[in-house]
Amino acid sequence: MLKSAETIEFNLLLQAINQRYGHDFEHYASNSLQRRFKYHSEKLGHEYLSQMLPDILYNEQQFENLLNTISVPVTDMFRDPNFFLTLRQKIIPILKTYPSVKIWHAGCASGEEVYSMAIMLEEEGLYDNCKIYATDFNDAVLAQAKSGIFSMNKMQRYTELYYKSGGKSSFSDYYLAHKKGVKMIPRLAKNIVFAKHNLAVDNAFGQFNLILCRNVLIYFDSTLQNRVFSLFYDSLMPLGFMCLGSHESIAHSLVRSRFNAIVEQERIYRKCD
Repeated sequence: MLKSAETIEFNLLLQAINQRYGHDFEHYASNSLQRRFKYHSEKLGHEYLSQMLPDILYNEQQFENLLNTISVPVTDMFRDPNFFLTLRQKIIPILKTYPSVKIWHAGCASGEEVYSMAIMLEEEGLYDNCKIYATDFNDAVLAQAKSGIFSMNKMQRYTELYYKSGGKSSFSDYYLAHKKGVKMIPRLAKNIVFAKHNLAVDNAFGQFNLILCRNVLIYFDSTLQNRVFSLFYDSLMPLGFMCLGSHESIAHSLVRSRFNAIVEQERIYRKCD
């Protein structure tokens, strides 16, 4: 079957990005990725996708701009508060019995959920015993996450989500005024390591008690999802926990028999062995 000109252009862009920068988007959800490419192309005033090729190949900043469009993070602090409430009530009491706790936030984006976790661990008296590894493939959003700076305009909404998630203090205790908005207090970052990691191509780098990867896998096809699930399985300690987004599940994955559903509604699973 003959392919459309737009599909050919799209595939050429994928090949160019992979060969020039080593980013492999072959197994990302094609329709979603193609829409983001088209949006970025139109924003630049181009009529055709292929008109972006010279910019991408010869201008690294232009590629970074495209990358930011591809990986637009959709996140909030305490996003899906029932999930965080379930973590607080059902999972953290188990983690408290461990001598130390290692947590991996995979696909951490701009860091809102990482700081949410740090706040919750602090309130539960567990933070000093934890190390959080927050990773993403996008350098720009990692830098934003590491800065801990967020918009003041979002604080009212974040405060509401914080209390719905079982927050025990005043949310304003966790941030300070900053010229660019607000900055999370320094002690929240003391046990967080921000690092670059690409779920599509990179391997395991440690053993963890808890892995969170929420609202990331929906952008992957089944082949890449299975790769990531296997990566998480290999990265979890025996009886470790894996948390996914509300629209993600292991039900049709190759690892479904290797995990037990702890709270299926909140997509919290536990490694069988």
